[in-house]
Amino acid sequence: MFRAKRLYTFMLQTFLPLFAMTFGICLFIVLMQFLWRYIDDMVGKGLEIPVLAELFFYAALYMVPMALPLAILLASLMTFGNLGERLELLAMKAAGISLTHIMRPLIITLVIVSITAFVFQNNIMPVVQVKLFSLLYSMREKSPELDIPESTFYNGITGFNVYVKEKDNKTGLLKDMMIYDYSEGFNNARVIVADSGRLKTSADKLFLVLSLYNGESFENLKSQGSSDITTAVPYRRESFRYREVLIEFNANFTRTDESFLQNQYVGKNLKDLRTSIDSMTQRLDSVKLDNARSIYDFSYKKSFASFRNRAAIPEPGNEPEVEAVEKGAPVVLNFDSLYQANDPSGKASLLNRARSAIESIKSEYYFRASTLEDDDYKIRRHIIEWHKKFTLSFACMVFFFIGAPLGAIIRKGGLGMPVVISVFLFIIYYIIDNVGFKMARSGVWEEWEGMWLSSAVLAPLGIFLTYKAAKDSVILNADTYINWFKKVVGKGEGRKIERKEVIMTPPDYTKVTARIDELSALCSTFLESNKSRISYISFWKKGEKNKGAVQIATLLEELVEELSNSEHILLLNKLMDYPFLNGYSKRREAIPQGLNLVIALLLPVGLTYYLFEMYNRKLLIHDIGVVQKVSNEVKQIIIENIQAK
Repeated sequence: MFRAKRLYTFMLQTFLPLFAMTFGICLFIVLMQFLWRYIDDMVGKGLEIPVLAELFFYAALYMVPMALPLAILLASLMTFGNLGERLELLAMKAAGISLTHIMRPLIITLVIVSITAFVFQNNIMPVVQVKLFSLLYSMREKSPELDIPESTFYNGITGFNVYVKEKDNKTGLLKDMMIYDYSEGFNNARVIVADSGRLKTSADKLFLVLSLYNGESFENLKSQGSSDITTAVPYRRESFRYREVLIEFNANFTRTDESFLQNQYVGKNLKDLRTSIDSMTQRLDSVKLDNARSIYDFSYKKSFASFRNRAAIPEPGNEPEVEAVEKGAPVVLNFDSLYQANDPSGKASLLNRARSAIESIKSEYYFRASTLEDDDYKIRRHIIEWHKKFTLSFACMVFFFIGAPLGAIIRKGGLGMPVVISVFLFIIYYIIDNVGFKMARSGVWEEWEGMWLSSAVLAPLGIFLTYKAAKDSVILNADTYINWFKKVVGKGEGRKIERKEVIMTPPDYTKVTARIDELSALCSTFLESNKSRISYISFWKKGEKNKGAVQIATLLEELVEELSNSEHILLLNKLMDYPFLNGYSKRREAIPQGLNLVIALLLPVGLTYYLFEMYNRKLLIHDIGVVQKVSNEVKQIIIENIQAK
């Protein structure tokens, strides 16, 4: 029990500092991404430091769902990578502690973090989103600070274009000014030219005060709303030595009312979202039912039903004479005969009335459909927000079960390889999550399918990596894949034969020489019988058992095993030139005899396998040629260097 407590403490002391560091780094990175996204809404607005600090505070909280999974992935990968690199993980396993036992304290910690993330998403995130979005909207609506450039018309003031040729930054004097005032319409535009001027803001920051010196103004006197048609338009020209122009310009920072966003999906918790979804769904269903009834009311089916019901009621006083029409009996109407009974003007009138009715109904139901689409979109966004409350917590657990076993497998710590792998996996998660979100938002997929897509894709990866790490798999060992690839292309591993310190039974070189001759004869026979290419039909009909190759491989391994007991270095080195033939001899036996015809008829599969086997046959012929050559060289070494002594 004491060992378990020390182990748990050690794991927590290793993981928690890394988690705090990576969370801070990830949060800073996503916060910078947020800053660059909204930089245009903040620069040049004259915002005060407290407002910007409040924006960054809410933005940091808003970015927690993006930074937290990445931080957990990176921290868990670095933790177990460091343990594996320092051989501490190996020491724990050597002491009989399984990987799941080592991960137990971190699993409990991550469960607590996931629960905290859910509480954060449900209770804190709605408030943060309302505050942040309302603050961003207020910043967008705020008028920018005035910075009139030189020798350029400036249109940052609503209803005015201002031109300044030169500015004196020390005194604030604007020289050679030209002002176009079209605040009352272009037909009532006013042009002011001044030698110089100054621009300042009123004390309440609601107006701009433009002081002009030594200038003239030109004003069109024709009213914009006048309907008189005249050839000449009167205007007024006025000279002045000093004039003040008051321009309405609100430079204050006005906060937007947050009550509007509080009623949207971004400002609701689980309970409010469920209530809104139920009420909107009920309302949408009632609207759809009303639309269906309305369509039926305007359709020909109801008209025929009314006509049939009226025809089934006999006239008063004629009950015995009139044969009663059964209620519900079909009424047959010939539309062509009714239409042809009218004169040409009547036909045209009928067509025009029908066209007008169709266009009216079409326009009405297009409008109703757009209204239903808006309501359906709001319901989808509420359901998506409801699922978001849970996906963050689940993503934290998924990324831990990806990062921890992955770190135990690669055994690389620090900020090198773990950062590369973490960023790569997170980019995949982010792309999949965005695809699912957009599909759910547009209604292509169900909301739960889109929001849980990323978790459904990465959860099997976490389970697979955890299983492989618990079994000490070499799934990420590069040598494993290199050797497999060499085996596929026919470049297997070479033999490694070392001189033995103690030799119990030295080889009988006389018998070995005879067996080498036998091996060379088998190789010659095989090479002579396999000169021609095997056709596709013969390959699947007769098969390619390579019985001679099996016999050669068996004899070769027995010969190498016996000669490996030799004490002569030259002979041992030459034995390493023998290739392995065991892989070729077992390829065709894997396919049952009854499946030959079936695979041959499946031409893409059969042809691919045939070409693959022909390639392996070529490699086999080459290796058997090498065996024959090396056998002759081994025999020569035995005769010249061993038997001669």
